Amino acid sequence: MTGPGDLSSAAQLYDSLGQNYEDAFGQQPAVGTALADLLPRLGGRARVLDLGAGTGRPVAAAIAAAGHEVTGYDVSETMVNLARRHVPQARFEVADMRALTFADGSWDVVVTMFSMLQLSQADQRDMLARIARWLQPGGFYVLATVPHPPGCNGRIGEWMGHTVETFSFPVATLRQLVGDAGLQVVREDVVEFTPASDQADVEPQVYLTASKPAVE
Repeated sequence: MTGPGDLSSAAQLYDSLGQNYEDAFGQQPAVGTALADLLPRLGGRARVLDLGAGTGRPVAAAIAAAGHEVTGYDVSETMVNLARRHVPQARFEVADMRALTFADGSWDVVVTMFSMLQLSQADQRDMLARIARWLQPGGFYVLATVPHPPGCNGRIGEWMGHTVETFSFPVATLRQLVGDAGLQVVREDVVEFTPASDQADVEPQVYLTASKPAVE
């Protein structure tokens, strides 16, 4: 357990929040818009990796309902148990994304919806490079996060009743990092979202969809 002023790890945070996270953040129109853009781009039965799958809703649920094979990972056992109940047609396991290993080209789609915010900037750069390798040529990566202003290496603040440290980049830097990983941004959306909770403030959000060039 953590007390006032103590930093919550991602596992501690989401184990504690459980269903409360979905109640506060489950209805995000921009998430639905990103998924509505992604799904028509996919052919056949795509292999989808959902890193930081949370409760499984709405991301894994929507992708699985469209007929695709979804495998989700989350550091929170509570979240994984919720996801297994919410989306029984998908597979969910407890794991830190930084510890995962897959062969190059293992996945048609990789999704990180707000799940890298508690990773350091160095770890996020590393994850982007690894995700690009894991993608099949012609595959897609969907990133959603809360951008930070230039010069901000990290933030510590109260969020959903916990003291949390988050890390991110400005929108332009995120776009560049995705490109540096060898992916091409095909869609960008920057919005503001108001959570359904008085324990979380209005936040800026950025959504990027990128493709891995097909082999010629």
